[in-house]
Parts: sequence; C-alpha cells; structure tokens
Amino acid sequence: MIRLSLLAAFAAFGLAACQATTAQAPAPQPVATATPSYVTRPDFRLPEGAGCAGEIARFRAVMDNDLATGHVTREVHGRVIADLRGPEGACSAGRDGEARGALTAVKRRYGYPG
Repeated sequence: MIRLSLLAAFAAFGLAACQATTAQAPAPQPVATATPSYVTRPDFRLPEGAGCAGEIARFRAVMDNDLATGHVTREVHGRVIADLRGPEGACSAGRDGEARGALTAVKRRYGYPG
C-alpha cells in the first residue's frame, strides 16, 4: 500500500512538472532600417588641385568629413590639422617633394593610407 501511495505521489509530481509554465523567450526584434549617422553627405566633393597643395587640401577635406561624420574626435582632428602645418609650409615654400613626404607621414601617423 505504501508502494502504491508512493507511485501515485510520483505520478502527481510528474504531472505537475509537465503543467509548469516556463518563461517564453522574447520575440526577435525587427532589424532597424534607419540610415546610420556615420555616412558622408551626398554633396561631399573632394577639392581639386594639383601638386602638394591639392593633396593637402583633399586630405584636409577628408579629415573635416571624418570629424563631421563622427569617425574622429575633435581632439584627433585638431592634432591632424596642427600636424599639417609642416607639409603646408613646405608646399607654400615650393618644396613639393618634402611637402608630399611630410603629408604621407602625417597620414600614416593617424592610420590613413599614404
């Protein structure tokens, strides 16, 4: 008789376990389709120009765009612009090769292709 009571208790316990509710996983959220804020404006154009002056102007425009889109901080942008004074000085003095070399060094220092 004890055995039968024990068996009935286990069966009742088993049924209770089957009836227990479990927390359901939340439904997957839809993927956001909003345009990211780190996108260059569609009207952005690189400056034209030849020689070291053109190259420096284009890199300055890239840096300004990277600041505007949040790819660099204001602090990094300021350091890059300050570092461009060397290449700009060499370029304005007519030392094209020196200016281009110094510009390449600035670009590489901040992770831009030279």
